[in-house]
Amino acid sequence: MDLKGKKSIVIGMGKTGIAAAAFLGAQGASVVAVDEKPAAEWGETCNRILASPWLSVGPYDPSVLAGADLVVPSPGISPRNAILVAAQTARIPILSEIELAYRHLRAPLIAVTGTNGKTTTTTLLGEMLSAAGKKVFVGGNIGNPLIDYANTAQTDDFVVAEISSFQLQWIETFRPRVALLLNITCDHIDYHGSFDEYRRIKARVFENQQSADWAIVNADDEAQKGLDEALSARIVRFSTRRKQTEGLWLEDDAICCRMQNDAPERYPLGLIRLPGRHNVENVMAALAAARCCGADPESIAKTVSRFRGLPHRIEFAGEKNAVRFYDDSKGTNVDAVVRALETFDRPVILLLGGRDKDSDFTALTGILEKKAKQVILFGEARDRIEPQIGRGVPSVKESTLENATRRAYRDARPGDVVLLSPGCASFDEFANYKERGNFFKDVVRSF
Repeated sequence: MDLKGKKSIVIGMGKTGIAAAAFLGAQGASVVAVDEKPAAEWGETCNRILASPWLSVGPYDPSVLAGADLVVPSPGISPRNAILVAAQTARIPILSEIELAYRHLRAPLIAVTGTNGKTTTTTLLGEMLSAAGKKVFVGGNIGNPLIDYANTAQTDDFVVAEISSFQLQWIETFRPRVALLLNITCDHIDYHGSFDEYRRIKARVFENQQSADWAIVNADDEAQKGLDEALSARIVRFSTRRKQTEGLWLEDDAICCRMQNDAPERYPLGLIRLPGRHNVENVMAALAAARCCGADPESIAKTVSRFRGLPHRIEFAGEKNAVRFYDDSKGTNVDAVVRALETFDRPVILLLGGRDKDSDFTALTGILEKKAKQVILFGEARDRIEPQIGRGVPSVKESTLENATRRAYRDARPGDVVLLSPGCASFDEFANYKERGNFFKDVVRSF
């Protein structure tokens, strides 16, 4: 894709927007950067490119599109954004950062998407391939943006990228050699408008694949039923419930893997150090992708046995007076809360709340009655959540996460679990889920 001399509008000057602008400038494009915030508030990283001769700052309105050849929105910029709507009306090409990067990638791309488990699976897969002697770049929606890698010498054997629905919104030719769709549950409805639209966008990860590619799908996921009928790639299904003719399944406390009618390989469940059935699914998906890329079973098994997971994902945060605390701050949707609750066989005091994403919390009623002894609602969403979860479990409301955590400790008894699995975004109190999780752990340490 020749970008020389193209007037390119980059919307949003966060980490991805800055990386996209730098890439476009390096390719000879004339870049106009826009953001809701004034340029003085874009941060030190952005200041390094503000003086570049190829960069100018434009108004945050459709007038910036005059003479534009291309628009690159940052992830999270709503499709209803006035600039994007005007660009569509004017038929100006809109490309996501991952589409732009893909057109300049030389290494085979492995794309990992899904509502939950993306970061864990992406990280684990990268470690599996590295252990098998492959040179791997791991990034995308975690770590370094894919466009950053496209601006390097690209000497790796594989690119493993976590991909969000926001990024898939504006693809055209994006074609992973291996694509993983872990699960699709209700999330980001405030952005996509409906669950059906969210599901459609997630499935776009397979859209441009061909017969030589691999599509890894969750055979247990109701939302994925029927998706594989339209796929052109070779399909690998994984399931924790049913045996597969080819693919991955559970049998006699082991993951069985059969690829293309080869003899089944066995990976004992005892290798997995991560809690919860959902993490068995994550391991299955990563294992399938690693085998598609030629990683050997021994390296895969060793990697699984060493992998201890990532922060803020049902992470043990401490124990005080026989009360155990767990940080699942990354659990920002209802399905993640269900998965976290299913992990425990002790009574749970659940901390639930934050900034709502138009989620349906009625789906929690059954699991709360089975697993929770109390729910403490906090943050902006507490009043909206309260009537949805019903009266099957006692609930109280607190204004902030700190108050909720301290209330949970006061109400807990020896043997209880206090679980932060908020089911909401963090932006009412915190910059991101990491800051929220670290704050929770600081409060726990203060007891």
